[in-house]
Amino acid sequence: MPTDRFSDSVRIAAPAAVIYEHLLDPHNYIGLSPLIVAVRDVRPAGESTAYVAVERFRLGPFHWDNLIRVTLTGVRPDLRVVSDVVSPGAVRLESTVDLAPDGGATTLTESIEVEFPALLRGFVVKQASSVQKSRLAELARRFSRP
Repeated sequence: MPTDRFSDSVRIAAPAAVIYEHLLDPHNYIGLSPLIVAVRDVRPAGESTAYVAVERFRLGPFHWDNLIRVTLTGVRPDLRVVSDVVSPGAVRLESTVDLAPDGGATTLTESIEVEFPALLRGFVVKQASSVQKSRLAELARRFSRP
């Protein structure tokens, strides 16, 4: 199956350890990722946390809830968070977030690798890159200092 990879970075005005802990809680992804409207079935899975995230796609007055299975793994001491996502339609996504202390702030780099059926490429890559940009902007907003 085809695969695309891309990454983006943002500087966040908070210590890496604080952001790391925030990213390890599945409930914090509601609103962090603009499509995620709920998480459920949160449970430990060895060194990871498994859960189901509800992505809501809207088209005018209609919406479709896409249930995705996520395995979230924190890696210390590297301050890395890896999310493995399995979505209907044979779409798989791996997000790796690396947190690098930068003075009193943190440089966060998210690398995404997404695999999909060829016919879905345009939609999947557009959605994944759009969500990534929104997620990084929302993280910076959540941790901005007044």
